[in-house]
Amino acid sequence: MAQQGEAGAYYNQPYQQQQPQGYAQYQPPTGPPQNYQQFQQGPAQPFPPMQQGPYDGKQIGQQNPPMYGESFVPPMDDKQTFQDTFKIQKPKWNDLWAGLLLLATFFGFVAVSGLSLYRYSRYQGFNGGGIYGAGNDFSLNTNTLVLFIFVIVVAFVLSWAYFLLARAFTKQFIWITGILNCVIAVGTAVYYLYRRLWGAGIVFAIFAVFAIFCFISWIPRIPFAVVMLQQAQDVARMKRVHVFMVSFVGGLVATVFAAWFSITLVGIYTAYMPSNANATSNPACAQLGGCSSGKVIGLVVFVTFAAYWISEWIKNTVHTVIAGVYGSWYFCAGKPGGIPRGATMGSFKRATTYSFGSISLGSLVVALINMLRQACSIAQNQSAQDGNIIGTIFFCILGCLIGILNWLVEFLNRYAFSHIALYGKAYIPAAKDTWRMMKDRGLDALINDCLTGPVLSMGSIFVAYVCALLSYLYLEFTHPAYNESRTFTPVIMAFSFLIGLQICQIFMTPISSGIDTIFVAMGWDPDVAVREHPEFWQKLVQVYPHVQDVIHA
Repeated sequence: MAQQGEAGAYYNQPYQQQQPQGYAQYQPPTGPPQNYQQFQQGPAQPFPPMQQGPYDGKQIGQQNPPMYGESFVPPMDDKQTFQDTFKIQKPKWNDLWAGLLLLATFFGFVAVSGLSLYRYSRYQGFNGGGIYGAGNDFSLNTNTLVLFIFVIVVAFVLSWAYFLLARAFTKQFIWITGILNCVIAVGTAVYYLYRRLWGAGIVFAIFAVFAIFCFISWIPRIPFAVVMLQQAQDVARMKRVHVFMVSFVGGLVATVFAAWFSITLVGIYTAYMPSNANATSNPACAQLGGCSSGKVIGLVVFVTFAAYWISEWIKNTVHTVIAGVYGSWYFCAGKPGGIPRGATMGSFKRATTYSFGSISLGSLVVALINMLRQACSIAQNQSAQDGNIIGTIFFCILGCLIGILNWLVEFLNRYAFSHIALYGKAYIPAAKDTWRMMKDRGLDALINDCLTGPVLSMGSIFVAYVCALLSYLYLEFTHPAYNESRTFTPVIMAFSFLIGLQICQIFMTPISSGIDTIFVAMGWDPDVAVREHPEFWQKLVQVYPHVQDVIHA
């Protein structure tokens, strides 16, 4: 066994996980994914003999864990495509109802946006032509629109720079991310305390302490994360792989949609919000009618939900496309034909056709949870603005609980979509099969020790913090009349945070997707890593020797 070095000594501790009884005589599988067979709960029982693997003709042992997936044809020449390699026996549109519901939601968003922007454009002079000079002193106006433009530009630039940072400084990337996250958390807490916003200051101080504690505790596991991150970047630079292009295009689409959402949000307020004193103060309400605070709340809730769902769909589509590419590398790079031709486009076609409904369904679950977290964040900021420390702490704890639920769902989604990318299954069967495979292989222990997911999340949160802080400073310096009593500050900060978070997450999705897919592919067939990617396997064993026990290879 190679020496682990100073940080790697953390992994020399005795492995505590008890292996299931049925794996005592485990032999590494030789074939690519085969159909998952249901197994009963309770003590592990020997599995029936498996079919012969297509790679080298070895017979698989009788006590192997079940294999997953089907219809894999290793490429024998460079003319074989992604569709030929990962065939779907009976192509069908899975979870079609969810896809149709997403389309209906999208068209509803288009309708609300069109009507709101029409009313906004008719009375643009009343809402101002820039930062100052608006006659609208009771709702969001052009001043807010300029703010959101600044936020979107900053989010785009920081997110793309963060992605390039991961590409150019892979080893230092994790350290830089951890340090920046700690610095921004401490800086935000100090600033709020300096401005005598005690509730927000105390909450962010707690966040800062937690961030520092997490980063220090993660230091021993950094070498393992570095190996996985370097491998993902090495694959991204190979021929027939377009990871960087997918990241840029996905981030650009997310930025354009964020701009559209921002304009729509401002348009709803200017089109349907009456003044507090007299509804006729808004010329759109006086001449076109149909204004009320209730309608504004309802429309804002709808477009926010639609924005969450659509942006989640964009992110998960990018993830599924990249999963198909990395799956092609894992199973095919060592074959005579190499990575199948058109892997990126083939994976994209499958994600936007047969798997469109499945991606929509998984995105819907996350969107609903994020809506609850957004409402909790607004309530927390409002309590902080009012100096209500008890309310701030309560909503902070509630937000953390919702965040944990969101993490669990996204955790499962990431690996389920990797399965969907290669085998085109429906969402729920893919999620069940993937979860059972992870538990069966012990893959969850391996994933929990890898920091790349938390690190990328910390980077996205850093960008979101910067966007939220920018919106706060903008409102403080421009002093728009509609925000004289800071009524809209928590809402605008929450939406700025959301915009920065979603844009950065979509930019970074290709990196995390590659690592997630490598994990899942190792669970499907760990012997491929040992036999066809020996250099990567040796690096992994060097920094994380328990990997041989965790995935039973």
